[in-house]
Amino acid sequence: MNGWSALDRFLQADPRDVGCAEAMDLLHVYAELAAADAAAAERYPGIAAHLQACGPCGEDFDGLLAAMRGAVGFFDGANGLECYR
Repeated sequence: MNGWSALDRFLQADPRDVGCAEAMDLLHVYAELAAADAAAAERYPGIAAHLQACGPCGEDFDGLLAAMRGAVGFFDGANGLECYR
């Protein structure tokens, strides 16, 4: 790799992206708003931008949101996790 792909990723980054640390600090608040359909992305556009750009943080959000909504089958053992309901 010659560094051009890193530069490309940097230039394509959404300037509103707050980064992993801030997104994780407010993820529970963002997920509560999203679970209540309370326009979380409009209220926290920087977190929305980050969750779209960062796969690991997006997966954390999806998991938290599924848990808040009581997703059936989310912890069904398919991923090696046991259900503790």
